[in-house]
Amino acid sequence: MAVLVVTAAVLGLLAGSFLNVVVHRVPRGESVVRPPSRCPDCGRGIRARHNVPVFGWLVLRGRCAGCGSRISVRYPLAELGTAVLFALLALRFGPADLPAFLYFGAIGIALALIDLDCRRLPNAIVLPSYPVLAVLLTASAWYRGDWWSLARAGLGGAALFACYLALALAYPAGMGFGDVRLAGILGGVLGYVSWAALLIGAFGGFLLGAVAGVVVLAAGKGDRKTALPFGPFMIAAALVALFAAGPLGQAYQRLTGLA
Repeated sequence: MAVLVVTAAVLGLLAGSFLNVVVHRVPRGESVVRPPSRCPDCGRGIRARHNVPVFGWLVLRGRCAGCGSRISVRYPLAELGTAVLFALLALRFGPADLPAFLYFGAIGIALALIDLDCRRLPNAIVLPSYPVLAVLLTASAWYRGDWWSLARAGLGGAALFACYLALALAYPAGMGFGDVRLAGILGGVLGYVSWAALLIGAFGGFLLGAVAGVVVLAAGKGDRKTALPFGPFMIAAALVALFAAGPLGQAYQRLTGLA
């Protein structure tokens, strides 16, 4: 288990470095492969030793080696955050399930950061994730001989997609179709885990969004018409559900006397 967790953390550092490229380039319609990483201010290529996740930023003291312009602290934080998330997922899921959930964690981080920056959930990430996750979850279900989990994933994805679509049609100003497309992915992944995870993830996004809205109002940073990107709340609630659905379900049963 320790080897798996450490391996996942190292993979997370590398994935986080790549996700920084994805977050910067995908909204601009640029290739994530070419050209190699370079400073957005001076255009100078980043040397291999400066491109090591986290450590490169520390060595450079947060500045470009060529022009000295500041490199946002968000870059190493994204790399560290991805490493921590991958390690936690390795602790939570077995080797058969892990590829699907590592992929989900990676796109979740990328989509949350892009939505915060651009108020968008790019189709270039969301749409390919449907077949990728379908293949990975099917492989997991086949390996474990658990076809009901796969069926539950399909039902969960369809149900959450339909619910968000209804909301978007009823109140277009409050729900974008990017959120609708993302909901299908979240519903599938959470449904694969359990019905409890699906319910917690589905309603948790609205709860987190409401709390954030209250905080924005209380801090005087906006008013009732201030629009907040909803994607990050959906993703955060889904990640919470992956880890907390079991304990929360048990706590509810004890509270209601159903245990």
